Amino acid sequence: MSGSGEGNAEYGRKKFKRSRSHFADRITADGRDGWPVEAGRYRLVVSRACPWASRALVSRRLLGLEDALSLAVADPLQDDRSWRFTLDPGGRDPVLGIRYLSEAYDARESGYPGGVSVPAVVDVPSGRLVTNDFQQLTLDLATEWRSLHRPGAPDLYPEALREEIDSVMDGVYRDVNNGVYRSGFATTQDEYEAACGDVFRRLAQLSERLADHRYLVGDTLTEADIRLFTTLVRFDAVYHGHFKCNRWKLAEDPVLWAYARDLFQTPGFGDTVDFDHIKRHYYRVHTGINPTGIVAVGPDTALWLTPHHREQLGGRPFGEGTPPGPVPASEVVPPAGRAGAAA
Repeated sequence: MSGSGEGNAEYGRKKFKRSRSHFADRITADGRDGWPVEAGRYRLVVSRACPWASRALVSRRLLGLEDALSLAVADPLQDDRSWRFTLDPGGRDPVLGIRYLSEAYDARESGYPGGVSVPAVVDVPSGRLVTNDFQQLTLDLATEWRSLHRPGAPDLYPEALREEIDSVMDGVYRDVNNGVYRSGFATTQDEYEAACGDVFRRLAQLSERLADHRYLVGDTLTEADIRLFTTLVRFDAVYHGHFKCNRWKLAEDPVLWAYARDLFQTPGFGDTVDFDHIKRHYYRVHTGINPTGIVAVGPDTALWLTPHHREQLGGRPFGEGTPPGPVPASEVVPPAGRAGAAA
């Protein structure tokens, strides 16, 4: 497969490569790509297992876009026809009426040769895929969708800090977000050791950066924190063992572990995480590196709820804004996937 988000990269025997998004249209305030921001028009399709899709889940919650941008959650287990809606009654998404996300891709481009990735945004009236550009999607949610943000929504991509945010995110993406995949799907010892070295070298730098700063850039939450969080929250559960990123566990770095727990306990972050989906997807779908399909029982997710004391560093999570409201009842993570659930 080739493409962008989860389930959409080149594994095989050649060096791991994550391809550029094929469908890179943007939904903008002025509609310059033909897709104007419009409440209720689009549907966000995610897997709670996927770190790239999880970025969109966190952003959507923090910005209060739940009513404006509806949500479809795919089964964490794929089959040959791609992400499927078997969690919904009758195995169909109740809004789009499709069984597989690939149907929205086919409606956009018949015979598209690439993989089917999440996150994806689908135009509800036409049933056509709009974009699977996971890198740009959340930036547009933060900027182009402002007219539909909730009152008190944070500025996740403040203009004055964008250059620094972009620089931080570039290193996080290359060495951490994508680095764990390069490690996990390496096919030679040298390739693996180089990728694993990049992961932990960058994590050490981030730990040093965060030792006396609550957040990555400035004193409020930004897009940079969201992008790092979605990898950190999966680190000990899957990347440490399944992807062989095992120089040390996240829980063994006091700074990064406290930082990750701080974010997890912030409304909009941990309430989007489904540990059950995460572990079942990685351990059962990646049969090339886990042919038995056995799902690891640990670690203890209740530890995510322990005190972190990061508030002592100051900072204002939402800047001049406020926390998001309660999770919509239809989007609450099932008990089996929540922190503290019994293994």
